[in-house]
Amino acid sequence: MSQTKAALRQQAKEARSLLSPAEIATYSSIIERRLLEILNGFKTVMVYASKAPEAETNGLIADLNRRGVRVVVPIIERETCSLRLSYLPDAAVLFPSTFNVPEPIGHELPARPEELQAVVIPMLAFDAEGNRLGYGAGYYDRFLCRYPHPQKIGIAFSCQQAESIPADDNDVKMDYIVTEKGIIQHNGRKESGKI
Repeated sequence: MSQTKAALRQQAKEARSLLSPAEIATYSSIIERRLLEILNGFKTVMVYASKAPEAETNGLIADLNRRGVRVVVPIIERETCSLRLSYLPDAAVLFPSTFNVPEPIGHELPARPEELQAVVIPMLAFDAEGNRLGYGAGYYDRFLCRYPHPQKIGIAFSCQQAESIPADDNDVKMDYIVTEKGIIQHNGRKESGKI
């Protein structure tokens, strides 16, 4: 099964690598608009800080902060293979850190996982059933198994969709998957408009 996951990861990376910077920017802004609809009314949201060539989240973070939403970003703890959380009132404090992921190192404002209402998660690949493939280290799956209460929203580009992703017991399904082409709810029903 892990070999299949490795092959799916590679296919998704190759598909994503064919997108131009302009396409990534355009698709990311469409994804952001869809996310803002879903997140309307939420008070505390965790959003991953993107690195190229992922779906960009800088605009989303700025818009949520402008709306008065408390934005939380994850910080990778390699030693414990876990995520610790920090509020992010200003994205200017983000700098590439572990795995080149932007993090507010030195500017942390500790946040509690129990306060999260939604989590916006990067995906390397996904399917219509809400299954997600990350980069393989399992940070988000471990976090979401421990704190299952927030809405789980995976974002990626439509070219990263796979027909089917093998799911292990410790893999956490997404409640929503958002791409530039639409919104997929975890029951497999695809919606292109508002939820």
